[in-house]
Amino acid sequence: MSTKFKAWISAARLRTLPLSISGILVGSAYAFYRLENNYSLLQQQPKIGGLSDLVQAFGNGFNYWIPILALITTLGFQVLSNFANDYGDGVKGTDNDDRVGPMRALQSGIILAHEMKRAMIITAVLTLISAIALIYVSLGIEQLLISLFFLVLGIAAIWAAIKYTVGDNAYGYRGLGDVFVFIFFGPVSVMGIFYLITKAVDWNMILPSITIGLLSVAVLNLNNMRDIESDKKAGKNTIVVKMGSMKAKLFHYTLITISLVTASLFFITLYYKEVMDENMTQPSLFMFLPLLAFLPLFLHLKVVELNKVPALLDPELKKVALSTFAFAVLSVLSVWIVS
Repeated sequence: MSTKFKAWISAARLRTLPLSISGILVGSAYAFYRLENNYSLLQQQPKIGGLSDLVQAFGNGFNYWIPILALITTLGFQVLSNFANDYGDGVKGTDNDDRVGPMRALQSGIILAHEMKRAMIITAVLTLISAIALIYVSLGIEQLLISLFFLVLGIAAIWAAIKYTVGDNAYGYRGLGDVFVFIFFGPVSVMGIFYLITKAVDWNMILPSITIGLLSVAVLNLNNMRDIESDKKAGKNTIVVKMGSMKAKLFHYTLITISLVTASLFFITLYYKEVMDENMTQPSLFMFLPLLAFLPLFLHLKVVELNKVPALLDPELKKVALSTFAFAVLSVLSVWIVS
């Protein structure tokens, strides 16, 4: 394997990909659950003329092509974001010898700025094509206004992926990265895919979307806590730089705690909704299975509390990211068991 190819793999930052698709998995799982338990909603699912044999549901009204295309699109957004982050921090000089994490592609000199810029353009175009395919397979051309809304969301996601560190007004340098991560990894991801699959809005889904959003922000917060000294020197004013390490820890505890509360409320609501519905089958405690993903986070919070050296927080990023992904995978498993 050539050095250049390894550099591109490194720039894509594969370890960030499981976190990026967690919202899609959660939203898809509970969309499947909703369709399985609401036959009248199944009957309302629109047929897509001309592609019925290719894109229609494999069973019970659930169109598997929608989550598949959503996963491809989301992975494209994440890789684009990683390329843009490498490019933006590289050309600004933020990635230097003071940086704690893995060496970036531009920082190493193996990939040049114009090459990374070209890779960003190609990735953005391919991701947009995937997003358009997702919208068409889900909504067709009959629901034009809603399709346009999701297309605007897709374009906004591409803009957000690039502008995090690229340009003079990069929002990541003004402490707004946490807001955008919460919005796009949380509500947009979870509730967006839920709607694309079910063609319905379920406001109860705001709870798991908050959970995924806050856990994603927690990963970014850890990253910024780790890089606080180098970010200060480079003028990257993240929330952590603005509030300081001690308040950043309190912020981190709050993110994890609220995410656990919203997840618990979601499963309690789901459980008792089935209890009160005479037409539903006997509710199962397996609904609460995803909460097991929070167990490793209790030890993680203790590590963060005792931490005195920011550089030593790097392994903790993986723990929170994998716990978030575990929550998503356990959500899929839980739905599979109880459906």
